[in-house]
Amino acid sequence: MKNPYIKMAIGLYISYFILGMINIIIGSNMENLSNQLNTSASGISYLVSAIGIGKLVSLFFAGRLSDKLGRKPFVVSASFIYLIFLVGIPLAPNYTLAFIFAICAGIANSFLDAGTYPALIEAFQKKAGSATVLIKAFVSIGATILPFIMAFFIARDLFYGYTFFLMAVVYLVNGFFLLRVSFPNHKTPSDIQSEDKVETAEPQFLSKPKFGQEGLAVILLGFTSTALFMLVQVWLPKFGQEVLGLTQAKSVQLLSYYSIGSLVSVILLAVLLNKVIKPITVMIIYPVIAAISLLSLIYIQQPFMTVLSAFFIGLSTAGVFQLAMTIITEFFPANKGTITSYVNIAASSAFIIIPFITGMISKSAGLTAVFLFDVGIAIVSILLAVFVAYRYKKVIKVPSV
Repeated sequence: MKNPYIKMAIGLYISYFILGMINIIIGSNMENLSNQLNTSASGISYLVSAIGIGKLVSLFFAGRLSDKLGRKPFVVSASFIYLIFLVGIPLAPNYTLAFIFAICAGIANSFLDAGTYPALIEAFQKKAGSATVLIKAFVSIGATILPFIMAFFIARDLFYGYTFFLMAVVYLVNGFFLLRVSFPNHKTPSDIQSEDKVETAEPQFLSKPKFGQEGLAVILLGFTSTALFMLVQVWLPKFGQEVLGLTQAKSVQLLSYYSIGSLVSVILLAVLLNKVIKPITVMIIYPVIAAISLLSLIYIQQPFMTVLSAFFIGLSTAGVFQLAMTIITEFFPANKGTITSYVNIAASSAFIIIPFITGMISKSAGLTAVFLFDVGIAIVSILLAVFVAYRYKKVIKVPSV
């Protein structure tokens, strides 16, 4: 029988499609925003930190309230709060107001995450991993399309803010759409919420999971996986211009190659996950590929290798955060909204800390050092994932095929 939450999923994925554009729109408009707000490139990178501040503050209560009040109020509210950011940023007369609008985007992001991940896990229990990884697919599609939309407006010498306004219209329409669709009952026992009628949705444990070990490691993976991709999204266009000597249009297009890699990755994961490869295996392999690709980008500065490196960076950073969200609910299946909010809090911390650190690094040591810092983050991700894989085998009973 057809799953009754397909419309809900469509609305949620549309929200993340636009979020994919939002994730790179500040970095892609760094020059425009610098001129508008009379600040430096580092100052614009701090706007990304403001998004992290808004997300971090609201996540402390968003996850818990999502478990109490349900998922719909949060995803609908997110759509309308995003309007403040999308309309406000291009019209902001000063840096202070832009900073406040960026905080609103962070609040919207946390609300969207607090409602979406639990809703998809509850609605598609048999394919929870694939359902959450598809979020990244739509994020990647949005990020792939944005540079072409920007190129359209740039070629016609139109106001850069039209890109923001276009996204605002989509969020407005989608917000009303989500108001009308049905969501899973978050208080219903998980094994009867979906039409899939899974015999048991909860894992069987060999021993009791330890929050201070595997829980903390997965939460830290939420930080490192976010840091890996957001550093690239913020600084890749600037790296293309200043280090690789590309034009603004060409450097922004590097994000398209990055996003195409992300899209290819999540399509592969949606098809192969749990059939050919396990989520925890992906979380080990991907940071290895990321580290190699980042080093290639830095040291092999040839046109073809630059494009290839951007593609593989996108491929290897896509879906890891979503898999971390799925894995932590396997370890701790109760109160999914609350437990996933911990991973989101770590990710929000990355949005605050990473732009601040990389802004200082870029000032003192240059953009090459910024990307070497990202290599270090990839190495930390590998070590964390190896530990989580070890604990996964010790704690969770893998069903026989």
